[in-house]
Amino acid sequence: MSHTDASGPARTDPTAALIARLTERGLTLAVAESLTGGALTAELTRPAGASAVVLGGVVVYATELKHTLVGVDAALLAEQGPVHPEVARQLARGVRSALAVGSRPADVGIATTGVAGPDGQGGRVPGTVFLGISHGDVNDAVELALTGTRTQIRARSVDAAVRLLIERLL
Repeated sequence: MSHTDASGPARTDPTAALIARLTERGLTLAVAESLTGGALTAELTRPAGASAVVLGGVVVYATELKHTLVGVDAALLAEQGPVHPEVARQLARGVRSALAVGSRPADVGIATTGVAGPDGQGGRVPGTVFLGISHGDVNDAVELALTGTRTQIRARSVDAAVRLLIERLL
């Protein structure tokens, strides 16, 4: 995420603010990433103090790993493919347990799945992204229709995931 503006001084760092608030609330976070390939975990662990909040992240780029590592339903993946809102929900819910520490699951799961391009996948056009979020008994998915290059779509997905965490948790 950009933290400076060419026209003025440094802006508030949304990721650092998120990590600080989650620390105050004693909440832990686990991340499951597909199209972002680890970039979301890197962003969430960038601020000092992130180790109190972020338990870890798993990159499940290969479709089969979404099932074997995080527990996404194999039939769902076979029928719908990896770019689907229910896959995002199951990734977010499943990573909470997959990255449990001392048998305690993470309080929050966040997940990314989608098509960064340049080609489509499974009938989905580049820029189709689903973010999954799981907290308590709530498991939700948000669909994004992003534009830009592959690199821009991945970066915008990370920014949107941080914003989603802020909106839903703070």
